[in-house]
Amino acid sequence: MPREQGRKVVSSNRKAHHDYAILDTYEAGMALTGTEVKSLRAGRASLVDAFGHESSGEIFLHGLHIPEYTQGTWTNHEPRRIRKLLLHKDEIRKIQGKLRDEGITLVPLQVYFQNGYAKVELALARGKKSYDKRQDLASKDAQREISRAMGRRNKGMS
Repeated sequence: MPREQGRKVVSSNRKAHHDYAILDTYEAGMALTGTEVKSLRAGRASLVDAFGHESSGEIFLHGLHIPEYTQGTWTNHEPRRIRKLLLHKDEIRKIQGKLRDEGITLVPLQVYFQNGYAKVELALARGKKSYDKRQDLASKDAQREISRAMGRRNKGMS
């Protein structure tokens, strides 16, 4: 069977862009068991409450929920186990240095398959305050209204 080509998104964390200011992104592989991969290929995963954590020179993903594979047997995996992320050493060092700063956290943005391999897109992020969130929503609304007005003007309407 030929290897899959392209990118197939399994799950995305849409609240991350609302709750955090994204500073930098990284792509990492995940160390998974067989039933986890099968469950991901079925399109089942949840990034709610997931976060990255550095421990003894390695990066781990906590809180990623991959439900048990329905056709699995006694070899099925634990749904919320801690998963090791596969990154280069220099990337790990950069992440470690930035995580030492106050208020910086490691947030997963997407879980996807890239050319047949399960990957996670991680972001170094800083939490937004409530007034920042309101300001972002107001600017999005204003931009949406501007684009609507420009569309009406281009169509010859008032």
